[in-house]
Amino acid sequence: MGNPAPMLPACHIQAPSVHTFHVFAQRFDSVPGNHEDNCRQSVLDGNVKELWMKLVTFDDGRVGRLTDTEEVVELGVATMREFFERDGKVPETGEVLRFDDVKLRAPIVPKKFFHTAGNFREHHEDLARVDWSHPVNKGIVFFQNVDAIIGPEDAIVYPEALTNELDYELEMAIVIGKPGKFFTADEAADHIAGYLIFNDITARDIQRREMKSGVFSFSKAIDTFCPIGPYIVTADEVGDPHSLEMELRVNGDIRQKSSTSRMSVSIPQLVAYHSPQVYSAGDLITTGTIAGVAASTDDPFANYLKPGDVVEAEIERLGVLRNYVVSWQDAYGQAPPPAEQWM
Repeated sequence: MGNPAPMLPACHIQAPSVHTFHVFAQRFDSVPGNHEDNCRQSVLDGNVKELWMKLVTFDDGRVGRLTDTEEVVELGVATMREFFERDGKVPETGEVLRFDDVKLRAPIVPKKFFHTAGNFREHHEDLARVDWSHPVNKGIVFFQNVDAIIGPEDAIVYPEALTNELDYELEMAIVIGKPGKFFTADEAADHIAGYLIFNDITARDIQRREMKSGVFSFSKAIDTFCPIGPYIVTADEVGDPHSLEMELRVNGDIRQKSSTSRMSVSIPQLVAYHSPQVYSAGDLITTGTIAGVAASTDDPFANYLKPGDVVEAEIERLGVLRNYVVSWQDAYGQAPPPAEQWM
């Protein structure tokens, strides 16, 4: 059925070297405030400056970079995926917009979205404490549905006919810059372009049924269940990705709080682990969630998401990804379709 769019144990490793992207300096000097805000190096060869950047997709799919002065500098490229396919070697258009005047979209729609589960031991222990139906150990891998992606401030539509156990999972996602396959953890840094926030919305009742067969995908791949954003922060600006504070809030109440330092598998190891599946530029890899999901609480039904909730997923240096849970009726102006055909 077609519907309109909704209206609304720790790893201690040395920080990896990073891959730096370039933007051609055409029109660069005409942009106010650009000399210092995102440039950390001088001209390399007379044509290109190295940038440490926050990259955004905005309005009708335009691509840009966010400056320290809260301006968006438009880049001359059709999509964010193409930006990475061109190794960031794209011109600026010369147009500069106030950040408050643009609508941020999901920063990228990847060709492939690699999903990792069980990378934070605390998540497994949290669920085991409440006798969750199945263990969530490291090494669980599956693909996310890229058509379920939404961006910051977008609506998570509650499909009441499918689930009444809607949960959240704060995760960091890795953005692949350089294509590749079958490489080692020591080589992984060359393929990492940056990072963003991912909220892995999950229908727990569906997930329990799926896990009886040893897999889960449907429960996490339903329309609007894949918020990402609010922008991509390039790896050089993030620095060490294994020391970032993480926090998820629902209506201002802290539900999840931890740190990327508690990952069981380091980011280079994780990127190398997925590499036999073949990377394209712009692909995403998730790193798993932390303790504190609603399913692990003493009263899950008091903590599962419901229409009217505001969810804020925050990771140090990566910003805040905010989304709103809305009912099917409010999103589409009609009652949800019967679910028998899918259940």
